[in-house]
Amino acid sequence: MHELAMATSIVESILNVANKNEAISVTEVILEVGELTMLNPEQLRFMMDVTRKDTIMQDAEIIINMIPIEVECPKCKYKGVTEPDEHMDHLMAIAICPECGQTNLNILKGQECNVKTIKIEREDENA
Repeated sequence: MHELAMATSIVESILNVANKNEAISVTEVILEVGELTMLNPEQLRFMMDVTRKDTIMQDAEIIINMIPIEVECPKCKYKGVTEPDEHMDHLMAIAICPECGQTNLNILKGQECNVKTIKIEREDENA
């Protein structure tokens, strides 16, 4: 279950950025997760809920946008979205060209796991 390791890393990164920006709370986080990462968004969200408990981001809204697999096929020159191989196992994601069935593809999108935005609140400086 690599969701726990990823959730821990993501939460630590968010808290680090929030602390550097003198946040008193994190209100929203938007993540981009590629389908080829093999991260289950529900499990990732659950693990993030566990790891952010009792932090300044415990009440933040977590939005996870899944990024489809986009490939370029050197064999038939197809460029576009594809699905993961239906026969792949949970240890290795494989993309297949929908036009010619090639698996040796250039992956353009779908491998990312990014924190896209972090919304924070700061203490009122005029108070």
